[in-house]
Amino acid sequence: MSFSSRIKEELSRQLSPARHCQIAEIAAILSLCGRIQISGNDHYSIKIHTENVTVARKCFTLLKKTFNIGTDISIRRNAHLGKNRIYSVCVKQHEDALRVLRATKLLSEDGEIGENLSVVGNVVVQNPCCRRAFLRGAFLASGSISDPEKFYHLEIVCATEPKAKQIQSIMATFSIEAKIVIRKRYFVVYIKEGNQIVDMLNVMEAHLSLMEFENIRILKEMRGNVNRQVNCETANINKTVSAALKQVDDIVYIRDTIGFESLPSGLVQIARARLEKPEATLKELGEDLEPPVGKSGVNHRLRKLCDMAEHLREQGTGKQ
Repeated sequence: MSFSSRIKEELSRQLSPARHCQIAEIAAILSLCGRIQISGNDHYSIKIHTENVTVARKCFTLLKKTFNIGTDISIRRNAHLGKNRIYSVCVKQHEDALRVLRATKLLSEDGEIGENLSVVGNVVVQNPCCRRAFLRGAFLASGSISDPEKFYHLEIVCATEPKAKQIQSIMATFSIEAKIVIRKRYFVVYIKEGNQIVDMLNVMEAHLSLMEFENIRILKEMRGNVNRQVNCETANINKTVSAALKQVDDIVYIRDTIGFESLPSGLVQIARARLEKPEATLKELGEDLEPPVGKSGVNHRLRKLCDMAEHLREQGTGKQ
């Protein structure tokens, strides 16, 4: 089971105790994957289509719990994706359908089909708890989240731009900064920042999934820190080895051109020490000298030898 499926499984078991929150969650599911059908004699019915059995189960539970109505569930194969099943939750009774549509503000008192789920001044999403339930329903209906082991990405796919902007606005009331992108003919509300996805999981009350997500984030961060440390240490080792090889090359050049006889004793001492221990660090070289010399002192002497070798190369001086 994917991480996204595990979240939906958890959310499908989450049932708000308050009826107004249950209505908000149903409103989100209906507005994103529901259809209102009107027969020739003005008979209303509702169909909710989903490829996720957990979403179908949640719709069935919400409708039964909130309105005490029975629903019919049908299953058929997806014509385009043969292996996938489409679950349909249907409210066929006219009066039952009207009750649901009016409660979710998808049908006006005059019988006009519409939708007024804006954040300001709407009873369906007026309270913070209802907005949480609405976002939970929206994610169940058409949301998904990537495997956090790979990358961070949460999205909710909407058929229209107004719906995408409504969801974006509701997220903003919880300080979640979502963006909208057009993908084919759909409008996708998405979040890519790890902390924001954590906030979204918390808002939807997917607490088990939130802990799993955070554990993965911590492990990824630890691995990243270890990798950065290893890379840094490797770079330092490579730098140290390259510097030591250059020092040995310079010292050998000085020895083979003018010899060590004309050099100050301190430079001769460090030159012989470096030739004897080409792999030693500056600190180790300094400790082997008599008397011992600090790291900065060793570095200063080796720099002098390097400058001398460069000068000799420029002058083309040979041993007389």
